[in-house]
Amino acid sequence: MSPTRRIAAITGVLFLITFITSIPAKLLYDSVLNHPGYMAGAGSNTRLLLAAFLELILIIANIGTAVVLFPVLKRQSEAASLGYVTARVMECAFIAVCILSVLAIVTLRQDAGGAGVGSLSAVGRSLVAIHDWTFRLGPGFVVGVGNGLLLGYLMYRSGLVPRGMALLGLIGGPLIIASGTAVLFGGIQAGGAAQTIATVPEFLWELFLGIYLTVKGFRPSPITAMDAAVRIPEATSVSRERV
Repeated sequence: MSPTRRIAAITGVLFLITFITSIPAKLLYDSVLNHPGYMAGAGSNTRLLLAAFLELILIIANIGTAVVLFPVLKRQSEAASLGYVTARVMECAFIAVCILSVLAIVTLRQDAGGAGVGSLSAVGRSLVAIHDWTFRLGPGFVVGVGNGLLLGYLMYRSGLVPRGMALLGLIGGPLIIASGTAVLFGGIQAGGAAQTIATVPEFLWELFLGIYLTVKGFRPSPITAMDAAVRIPEATSVSRERV
């Protein structure tokens, strides 16, 4: 397996891991945090802890997609590639705050021990609000800049994936940003139909990218030809040494 094919495969798997971790985590969070009696209850915190663990894996996968791709993408544009890495890190910073707010909720419930929870309900609601806003500003906004515009642009210009696929990122990115802005200023409901529809192109872009890179790797392009040009002299040199 060539170095670029290995990079493509690792990146594709990491993108698929982001789906495997983020979707179950979101479902686990919603099933608990949106329950009106959660803070006053004495039930298990297992779902929240599992969701937090999944998001820790998500952070690793998110940063991995940017770091692993950087040596290839910088050949197209080092500035845009560095911007993509930075956007990924910023997205993960929001996710980390989300995890901390959830773990703080777990600690509050454990310390309350089923007594005096009423006095802590306001604090619990505040932490839930922090969790919700980190999701809206991270995956709900910054993703449009990083995975949408920057990665879409780099993949489109480099031709490493079909340009029709990369267009999904270039379309989905602005839609994510626009819907996130509308949510911020109260124009549309967070998680409502309008925002859900706006996320579809970005969702498909990242999913198709993960599958494509895992199964097929990069398309032949001037960027991948650089590696081939380097390997041929190296192989010739090794052959001469053996002779």
